[in-house]
Amino acid sequence: MDGMYTLSGFLVGLIVGVTGVGGGSLMTPLLVLFFGIAPATAVGTDLLYASLTKSLGGWVHARRGTVDWKIVGLLSMGSLPAAVLTIATIKYLALDEKTLRSLVTNVLSVALLLTGSALLLKEQVKKWASRDDSFIFELHHRRLAAATIITGALVGTMVTISSVGAGALGMVVLLFLYPRHAPVKLVGTDIVHAVPLTALAGIGHLALGTVNLVLLGSLLLGSLPGIYLGSHLSAKVPEKVLRPILAAMLLLIGLKMVFYK
Repeated sequence: MDGMYTLSGFLVGLIVGVTGVGGGSLMTPLLVLFFGIAPATAVGTDLLYASLTKSLGGWVHARRGTVDWKIVGLLSMGSLPAAVLTIATIKYLALDEKTLRSLVTNVLSVALLLTGSALLLKEQVKKWASRDDSFIFELHHRRLAAATIITGALVGTMVTISSVGAGALGMVVLLFLYPRHAPVKLVGTDIVHAVPLTALAGIGHLALGTVNLVLLGSLLLGSLPGIYLGSHLSAKVPEKVLRPILAAMLLLIGLKMVFYK
């Protein structure tokens, strides 16, 4: 196991523990840009990495009662079939390495830019969604279930191709759809939904041969203590300071991925 992979896992785990976001958003581009891992392999490996690391957080939230299982179910109705369909489509098209590389990097760059923007606009989105105008009323009271399922399908497709989107981006969409829910409950819901999604997508990538199990083990060796330490530091580091820094990092990485060859 490469010590640099373990160190990278620790650093990303530390950031995830402190901020609650940034796993796939940081790990996948780090593997691609810094270590030169093939984009598809980076995505597949990161998906299984995410499912294992998020399982612990999901279990904690479930025990605390900070999960809305109805929302998890609605999101999963869209995301899980979307993940299977996306994997099946990639398998059926039998894309060559260059085309698959281009697909993954293009979707990854878009997902990173959207995630960075979502982090910056998180509070504004929540305030706007809380307004009592007719559009919001119509969406929240008559089309909420359908909107949640569609959101799940979009997130499922994006996560399966890029491994990014289930964290910060999914959280901001939930804040828009459910502005009156307690934020901690939406965080728990988002994490629990991400566990089966990333596991299913990761297994799909494993079947496609785009998972490096040795790399996965190295990342987990560092990330688990990193997440543990970061979770204890989170109370001492204000989110208002960390969020714009993390958002700026994701926007810069996203722009870098746009020009990645």
